[in-house]
Amino acid sequence: MRIAVIDGQGGGIGKHIVEQLRKKIPELEILALGTNALATGAMLRAGATEGASGESAICYNAGRVDLIVGSAAIIMVYGLLGEITPGMASAIANSKADKLLIPIQRGNIQFVGVQRIPLPHLIETLVIDVERRLANDQNNN
Repeated sequence: MRIAVIDGQGGGIGKHIVEQLRKKIPELEILALGTNALATGAMLRAGATEGASGESAICYNAGRVDLIVGSAAIIMVYGLLGEITPGMASAIANSKADKLLIPIQRGNIQFVGVQRIPLPHLIETLVIDVERRLANDQNNN
């Protein structure tokens, strides 16, 4: 399974996701896709297998992975304080890859029916879901 972790700004959320994925599933192929080099660098330092930065890299790779993870803002035009371009949001949302998105509730977008849970708990839940998907893929092959 090839998984893309997408983040922007300083890459803090992506960094934590990569760290936890690497800790629990060491053999996982993790592609760090940052809206900028700072975010990509943070995810690479956290243990991503490889990385790329910018709109072109995100648009190109969104359709070449099995799973995309990140905050829900990665599919919102101008999400992450404007770093998500319309092209990026479209490429991610239209990718055939499954998406596991963390409902970070900031700004003027709120998710109804979603409890406010600390970020580390959300990331833990995401990692458990990735583990389940990987186990299901291995059992089906």
